[in-house]
Amino acid sequence: MTADFNPFEVAQSQFDRVAGQLQLAGEVRQILRWPLREFRFQISVHMDDGTNRVFFGFRVQHNDARGPCKGGIRFHPNETLDTVRALAMWMTWKCAVADIPLGGGKGGAVLDPSSLSVGEKERLCRGWVDGIYKNLGPRNDVPAPDVGTTPQMMGWMMDEYSMLVGQYTPGVITGKPVGSGGSLGRTEATGYGVIYTVREAMKHLQLDPRGCTAAVQGFGNVAQYASIGFVEQLGGKVLCVACYDRNDKTTYTYSKADGINPRFLQSITDQYGTVDQAKAKAAGYTLEPGDAWLTKDVDVLIPAAIEGQITAANVDGISRQVKMVAEGANGPTSPEADVVLKQRNIFVIPDFLCNAGGVTVSYFESVQNDANYYWEHEAVLRRLDQKMTTAFRGVLEMARQRDVAMRDAAYMVAIDRVVKAMELRGWL
Repeated sequence: MTADFNPFEVAQSQFDRVAGQLQLAGEVRQILRWPLREFRFQISVHMDDGTNRVFFGFRVQHNDARGPCKGGIRFHPNETLDTVRALAMWMTWKCAVADIPLGGGKGGAVLDPSSLSVGEKERLCRGWVDGIYKNLGPRNDVPAPDVGTTPQMMGWMMDEYSMLVGQYTPGVITGKPVGSGGSLGRTEATGYGVIYTVREAMKHLQLDPRGCTAAVQGFGNVAQYASIGFVEQLGGKVLCVACYDRNDKTTYTYSKADGINPRFLQSITDQYGTVDQAKAKAAGYTLEPGDAWLTKDVDVLIPAAIEGQITAANVDGISRQVKMVAEGANGPTSPEADVVLKQRNIFVIPDFLCNAGGVTVSYFESVQNDANYYWEHEAVLRRLDQKMTTAFRGVLEMARQRDVAMRDAAYMVAIDRVVKAMELRGWL
């Protein structure tokens, strides 16, 4: 992400464009352009060396007209309030476009979790909950894992909340470990959801997935399962993945001319998405510069890392072979780059549709927590496929009806649903 890239300004500009097309009233725009509530708080953590460190935490609740706020918790050294605001807004649209009864929220803290011990991470997670628990709950705001956080961390947070309120409350957090209120299928949900939308887009574009290739940015949870799904479910080839190496603070593109083996790469990748370089080289992988993924001669680009990766500065480097961009990450494409992609007739599956699989299964997890009845793995993935397919087709139909790009169509579907909920509740 470049220094001058502000995700919240991007989120607002995307909303403003579609709000104009929908002719929304001024007061409606004002409500939806900004979060309903924002929290910033200190987290004091006792470190292993006996000192105390203070971290800053955030929680932003953008809109809860359709139901409790929903959104992940990011632990990242470059986290900012504007990043969290943008992600909270996108979560509102994501839940609405997937047609699940939740609103949008997001949280985080400014730190590098890989620099902390297990004990320090647990104390940090419990401290994060201590700072915000009065504004969380199964009926008002339900966090989940995101960049830099894990199911184990969600388990600690759920336990801390349960102790604070005096009752076992698994529904306050989703993305928990299976066996501690978590849902089967949650780990692969976002990545597989990306692939379900790619599959539907290929049908629309009349592409045979077995002859298609992809380049993936990132190799965290989303990118891993998107890569696995592209190979195992669609029968295509992933030619490379680009990921950050936390050991030498550099991003590399790991590539193979005949296609990578995502299961193998997953087996040599740590929990923060860093691939073991020595093992990759020994297996015949070539290490290229971190931005090489973007220029590969492939049919599909899957940015599945962080925001602000396809910009005016690099969009012209995208190969003429590329037919589709599937946004597995949140906000990976700048508005200026979006214009170029549209001019080149590259089909874009917008982020809050493409990566809605995670929040969809998080919703399923909440339903299971409420019922105290847990579904089989195949049942979860079957329901996920149905939800994602229905959402994609609804957005595609809107794009055809209004003769707009998929991103604008997704906003139209989502904004319309949120505004209707606000009207029905008497907010307007």
